Amino acid sequence: GLLYAMHWPHRQYESARDQRKSPLHDRLDAAGAVFGETAGWERPNWYAFDGQPRQYEYSWGKQNWHNNTAAECDAVRNRVGLFDQTSFAKFSVKGPDALAVLNRLSVAQVDVEYPKAVYTQWCNDHGGIEADLTVTRLGPDDFLVVTAAAAQTRDWTWLRRACRGHDVEIKDISQAMLGLMGPASPQVLTDLGTPPSPEACVFSSVTPMTIAGIDVMALRMSYVGEMGWELYVDNVDSVALFDALVEAGQPHGLALAGYHAMNSLRLEAGYRHWGHDITDEDTPIEAGLGFVINWDKGDFNGRAALEAQKDQPRHKRLIQFRVEHPELLCYHDDPILRDGQYVGRTTSGMWGYTQDRCLAMGYLNHPDGLDGPGVTADWLNEGTFEMDIAGEMIPLTAQIRSFYKARTSIE
Repeated sequence: GLLYAMHWPHRQYESARDQRKSPLHDRLDAAGAVFGETAGWERPNWYAFDGQPRQYEYSWGKQNWHNNTAAECDAVRNRVGLFDQTSFAKFSVKGPDALAVLNRLSVAQVDVEYPKAVYTQWCNDHGGIEADLTVTRLGPDDFLVVTAAAAQTRDWTWLRRACRGHDVEIKDISQAMLGLMGPASPQVLTDLGTPPSPEACVFSSVTPMTIAGIDVMALRMSYVGEMGWELYVDNVDSVALFDALVEAGQPHGLALAGYHAMNSLRLEAGYRHWGHDITDEDTPIEAGLGFVINWDKGDFNGRAALEAQKDQPRHKRLIQFRVEHPELLCYHDDPILRDGQYVGRTTSGMWGYTQDRCLAMGYLNHPDGLDGPGVTADWLNEGTFEMDIAGEMIPLTAQIRSFYKARTSIE
């Protein structure tokens, strides 16, 4: 129905809504959530201020929720924010062959001490990224796979096919999950009588906790680049946990945060988004995720293709950009030029509030192709970059590293 309508950024569907709701939906609604839709889920994209209309006012520039998201990002970066991440898909993988199946799918080593989470990609035979997710080992033959809501059906299909002929039981066990993120998150847990141990603060650790009398599995993981935990809880207990966290967080300036804020925060920290920054046409090496690959383990999907790329120049490389204009935004597929020559395009863009500029990611290709030295730091530093935004050439700052250094521990 919207095929010939204006394709506004962040345009929300108007039909087939309210198909999937978090058990926290009513609490979020009462707090002023403005919901967006992803894979049928109603998710809080931003929270309206008191008296502000709870609706989108679309434009190609800063939209009416710009300051709302700024406040949410400020809370996460400097105090503490609370996200409803119930829509993230969760799969249980159990059985004698569970480890073998997941290690074949994953480029990372998932044969780790437990409980522990592993960030990894699943690749096709060409090395392209088919999935970007975490695999948490809970026991010798017991694993939890967590992926994005939009990738639920796709990643389930990859998992199901990989399990054929193996002694493995898989279940979709998607349930409530809250993201408590920000430098004050440990203090919030402490005020609730559950001070996190040093072990619980180690990145990728998994710790059973009892928070306000509720059993929770706390995963020390973050998609926003801050100290914090993903708190997995049964649906029936999720509202009570939410209320307890909100109450304990008030003295620390806790704010509810939506998915526009999450997108801004993850882009600042350089975290990739599957479907935009990484797809089945991009390899982990091209995407700057080569550190995830474990070359010392046995065979895994795409290994031969990735080994062929391993020691070659980076002819295609995902780069971070800052748009040096105080107002303009970019989104994706914006042309990028180096010294006036087209060298690539953006894959995603969002306002970065710590930079007070729009940030973007994009793939660059060296103009000399396979005969060139590749996209190197020197090549970036020696060139002048611009982006074509609606026909206007805007200066860019280009760098390999993110514009915000993620905080993964208590400072």
